[in-house]
Amino acid sequence: MNKMLLSAALAGVLAAGVATTAMAADSKKEKCFGIAKAGKNDCAAINGSHSCAGQSTKDNDLNEWKYVAKGTCGQEGGSLEAGKAPKKS
Repeated sequence: MNKMLLSAALAGVLAAGVATTAMAADSKKEKCFGIAKAGKNDCAAINGSHSCAGQSTKDNDLNEWKYVAKGTCGQEGGSLEAGKAPKKS
């Protein structure tokens, strides 16, 4: 019984560590709209046209996004807002 309890506790600690690491990695990235090439988007389209990564059908669709390093979206020609063209410098 003690082995089972110890195993469950250890699994919980490890899962919490993985979740914390994933959140830290995500805080260094942001969604950048309008830069994904066809089939290279990172997740569902904002307009609901599909629900998975890799399902975009055209390049640079303003409803599709990819994760980029925080602060680099504009440099890559994208926008932080869905459906909006990037601002010209």
